[in-house]
Amino acid sequence: MSAPLFRDPIYDGAADPVIVRNYHEQSWWLLYTARRANAPSADVSWVHGSDIGVASSLDSGATWTYRGTLQGLNHEFGHNTFWAPEFVWHHGVCHMYVSYIRGVPERWAGHERHIHHYTSDDMVTWTHHGALDLESDFVIDACVFALPGGGFRMWYKNEAFFDTTWACDSTDLYTWHGFRRVLTTPGGHEGPNVFAFRDRYWLIVDSWDGQRAFVSTDLDEWQPAGRILEATGPIAGARTDDVGPGFHADVIVDAERAFVVYFTHPDRDPNAPLATPGRRSSIHVAELSVIQRTLFCDRNWDFDLHLSDGAI
Repeated sequence: MSAPLFRDPIYDGAADPVIVRNYHEQSWWLLYTARRANAPSADVSWVHGSDIGVASSLDSGATWTYRGTLQGLNHEFGHNTFWAPEFVWHHGVCHMYVSYIRGVPERWAGHERHIHHYTSDDMVTWTHHGALDLESDFVIDACVFALPGGGFRMWYKNEAFFDTTWACDSTDLYTWHGFRRVLTTPGGHEGPNVFAFRDRYWLIVDSWDGQRAFVSTDLDEWQPAGRILEATGPIAGARTDDVGPGFHADVIVDAERAFVVYFTHPDRDPNAPLATPGRRSSIHVAELSVIQRTLFCDRNWDFDLHLSDGAI
C-alpha cells in the first residue's frame, strides 16, 4: 500500500481521520479535521478554525480524491472550530458527532469544548440537533459503537477529569445517560476508538507516543493489550511520511481483516517547539492483527486496501 494515503491539498493539515461508507453516493469517504497547517497564525490558532475535510474513493479505498469540506455545520455566528468527526449509520440516517469550539482560540486552555450532533441522509446536507448534554463542558473525540444487545455506547475524552475516557449509553442516538469514567492512563490520552475484531472488543487511545490498546469481552471491563503505532522500535514507520507516532486513529473492520487509519507529523522535531514546517500532517493506513490477545501492527508490512461494502 502506497504512503501516505492522503494529504489535504489546501492546508496540508489532515488529522483525526475516519473512513465511512457513503451509501447515498455508493463510495467510501475519508473525513478528517482540516487543520490550517500552512496558514499564518498566532500560537495554536492554526489547530482551531478547522472545517471537516472530505475525500472520496471509488476504488474501495486504494486512491482518494479531495472533495472539499462539509458545509452548513455552523449554527451560530462567526468562524468556528470543528474537530474529530464520528459517523454512525442507523435506519438510513447518518449521525455525526463532532467536537465543537466557538471561534478560533489562540491558546489550548480557557474555552469550552462540546460534542455536537448532526444528521443527514446523504452526508451532504446536515441537520443540527445541538450539543450533547454530557457531564462536562470540556469533552471531545466521540466514538459510537452499536451494543450487541441493542442501543449504543459512546466513548469520549473528558478534559475536565485529567484527559480520561468516559462513556455513556443511548437507545436512540439522540439522548445519552449513564455518564461514567472507564479508562485512566499515566499521562492521559485522547481519541478513544472501539471496534470488534477476532471475537473480542478492542479499545485504542492516543497517548501521543503511539496508541495504547485494551481488550474486553463485554465492553465494560478493559485489560491492557499492547501498544501500536509507536515512534520507535523495529516496527516503527519507515514509509514516506509515516514517521514518528501515529496519532488519533480509527479502525475499519472488513470480515477477517482490520485496518487502522491515523495521521503523522512527518516533519516534527519532538525536541523543539512546533514551528510552521512541523505542522503539516499526513494520513496513513496499516493492517492490524492479533497475536496472543495482543493487538499488533507492523506499519511497514505491504498489503492491499480493498474495502468491501460490508466493512464497518
